[in-house]
Amino acid sequence: MATVTQLRPPQPRAANRRRLAVLRAAGLLLGAGLVLLAVLISVAVGSKHIPLDAVWNALFHFDGSYDANLVWDQRMPRTLLGLAVGAALGVSGALMQAMTRNPLADPGLLGVNAGSAVAVVVAVSALGLTSLSSYVWFALAGAAAASVVVYVLGATGRGGATPVRLALAGTVVTAVLTGVITAFTTMNAKSWQLMRFWTIGSLVNRGYDVLWQVLPFLVLGALIGLSVTGSLNALALGEQVGRSLGAHIGRTRVLTATAIVLLCGGATAAAGPIGFVGLAVPHAVRAVVGPNYRWVVPYSMIAAPLLLLGADVLGRVLLPTGELEAGVITAVVGAPLFIHLVRRKQLAKL
Repeated sequence: MATVTQLRPPQPRAANRRRLAVLRAAGLLLGAGLVLLAVLISVAVGSKHIPLDAVWNALFHFDGSYDANLVWDQRMPRTLLGLAVGAALGVSGALMQAMTRNPLADPGLLGVNAGSAVAVVVAVSALGLTSLSSYVWFALAGAAAASVVVYVLGATGRGGATPVRLALAGTVVTAVLTGVITAFTTMNAKSWQLMRFWTIGSLVNRGYDVLWQVLPFLVLGALIGLSVTGSLNALALGEQVGRSLGAHIGRTRVLTATAIVLLCGGATAAAGPIGFVGLAVPHAVRAVVGPNYRWVVPYSMIAAPLLLLGADVLGRVLLPTGELEAGVITAVVGAPLFIHLVRRKQLAKL
């Protein structure tokens, strides 16, 4: 008769685990290098092309020239905000998919971004709050309220909150809230001028003041998200198994939900409702590093800014005149991935 030791699957050797950890850490460093390259490209590319050597000189040897002022006053704040918002959306998408064990979870698809957006639009249109420091709190409250509504709708009925039910509930809530946003912005001319680009999701005309006001929320949300990755690994195995491994399920969910609200609310208040970044990036990351959220979350924090900055740069050069907002580009990239995931047999069962 085989012994218990013989029946136990072979464990990876310690050397292999260390080698894998070193490779993943090297991947993070490589990703950081790519982010730096993306920053330089984002600063250089636009309606006026600036050579990379001129960008470098403007960054480290400011001479007061037109190009140097263009770099520091317009493109650098836009780029830094893209980094912060992209990281927030990537981390929040990974956390949302882990907490709900739903591969279709995304701040845009589950109505979180729309809830945040409609709260901001109401604050601007009805209450006349035009400063980010005043309506960012509405963005956070709207994100939290939309999350609760979508989960309640998705969990109603037999079978509970399945991935597709949550996605459908999020789609319905997003459609309703989008109608509310349209009604408010079309009835108020001042709000229309202020919100018409913001509601699509854009990094245009965002200064350093926007970045500094939302950065505390994004940093706090990211730190909370990174702190629960170990518990999310246990939760992915199921609640009973997670508890047996020592995970505090209730506390993990509260902390994860808090991180999601901070990240989504802050990102939406700064750049508008940018969709599909939180869906696409964690899927791509898991294909590289596996399902371990200790690596999925930091990799998503690196990879999502690459996607958002790439979309922003692409939107600047696609049209002969004017720009396409980053939210439009990410939707074009993310929508086919969403359709592919829904069509997979394992997700098609309601």
